[in-house]
Amino acid sequence: MTIRDILRSVGFRTVRTVLALRRPSGRANTRALRARQESLEALTLRDAVASDIPELAALHVVTWNDTYAPLMTGPAVAVREHQWRQAFEQPEGWFCYVLARPDGSLIGFTKGVFRPEHEIPGELNKLFLGRDYQRMGLGRRLVGQVVQRFLTAGVSKMAAYVDPRNPSCGFFERLGGQWLIEPDGHVNFSWYVWSNLHALARNCTTAV
Repeated sequence: MTIRDILRSVGFRTVRTVLALRRPSGRANTRALRARQESLEALTLRDAVASDIPELAALHVVTWNDTYAPLMTGPAVAVREHQWRQAFEQPEGWFCYVLARPDGSLIGFTKGVFRPEHEIPGELNKLFLGRDYQRMGLGRRLVGQVVQRFLTAGVSKMAAYVDPRNPSCGFFERLGGQWLIEPDGHVNFSWYVWSNLHALARNCTTAV
């Protein structure tokens, strides 16, 4: 890592630390979960279906904006719904899981994409979770589901495109994600890479 890369890394981590202060702690979310008389065990992780699109689009907007506030605001619900409808019209090469409450309402989702033409053939394309359900192990559960899907398909490497200012980057690093190193040796801070999905699968089952 060059001096420039080190300085950029420090800058990104500083921004992430500040933005993370907006997020509730796992302890606070656990207390709130109990106060609502909910349980993590009652949540359902399943494949997304076309009928989820309106709610999925709305959740996408809320969670994206919450992740990147106050740095930027993402597309509107109508745009996200159009994007998801396009995706479901061409279902080959990707998959999506949603996390739902017992009443069926969605609280999180993740999307994986097969990239057989790339050196790293699996991409963790999206991972979003409502702020009231963060820091309680559900992110690991979502990532673990994606990893198992890739492993079942014979994919042993995975990458995730990120904004390096995203507070969730710390989560990826705790799961063993490494910054992509380009052929010229510089760090590409837009991609995390996992070269051993079997190890990541074990990590995702580790208690938080």
